[in-house]
Amino acid sequence: MPLCWSLFQLWYASPLPFIFNVAVLNDTEARSIHLAFAVFLAFTAYPALKRSPRDRIPLLDWILAFAGSFSAAYLYVFYTELAGRSGAPTPTDIYVAVTGMVLLLEATRRALGPPLMVVAAVFLLYTFGGPHMPDVIAHKGASLNKAMSHLWLTTEGVFGIAVGVSTSFVFLFVLFGAMLERAGAGAYFIKVAFSLLGHMRGGPAKAAVVASGLSGLVSGSSIANVVTTGTFTIPLMKKSAFRAPKPGRWKSPPPPMASSHHRSWAPPLF
Repeated sequence: MPLCWSLFQLWYASPLPFIFNVAVLNDTEARSIHLAFAVFLAFTAYPALKRSPRDRIPLLDWILAFAGSFSAAYLYVFYTELAGRSGAPTPTDIYVAVTGMVLLLEATRRALGPPLMVVAAVFLLYTFGGPHMPDVIAHKGASLNKAMSHLWLTTEGVFGIAVGVSTSFVFLFVLFGAMLERAGAGAYFIKVAFSLLGHMRGGPAKAAVVASGLSGLVSGSSIANVVTTGTFTIPLMKKSAFRAPKPGRWKSPPPPMASSHHRSWAPPLF
């Protein structure tokens, strides 16, 4: 499955679909397939509980994986039908949306832990419980049909900008970074960074900032830049005796914002 996912992403990012006029996908269809792969792997790669078996995948996890994957791929499979009845979801659409939302929350809990899942669940409850909130944050609220169709059957919810960036940029750069790491490029970059800036005070941190700034001029995406350069610079800083909380700060808030995020001041020059 990981190989199929990687091949799909490479196919989608390449000009081959347009050259051969085969499997040409729009952004919504690609995001749907992308999330379907992710949910399937989340249920098959991460056990539900600490006491869950590690030597096999339980039958329930297989069922949840296929159900979640189908729910995510629903936009791709029935794209034409959904476009024809936009704003008027059928009961089947709502059932699939509710199933997909619940399974996506569970996949998030397995892969990233309870905190992010709890935050998402709180905002979902806020969507439905608006009339019962204090006056300062009260709102009209939304019905189950309206909320689920908006969150799951359009590109303004789950399949919005975040999944779009992951589909178009993040996955490819993670794949490229993993291939470089397996090929030994990680050790090479560490040696280069040490040779250029290792003699300075805080050399690895300086190397991280410079490398992120230069990489951002090439990639044109701050998220992909953080993912790509962080694959090498964060382990570099940890090996240089920086305490664990610090490397993350070098890749997101200042000063890394000056390297990874502030590269958006300039276009992808190269």
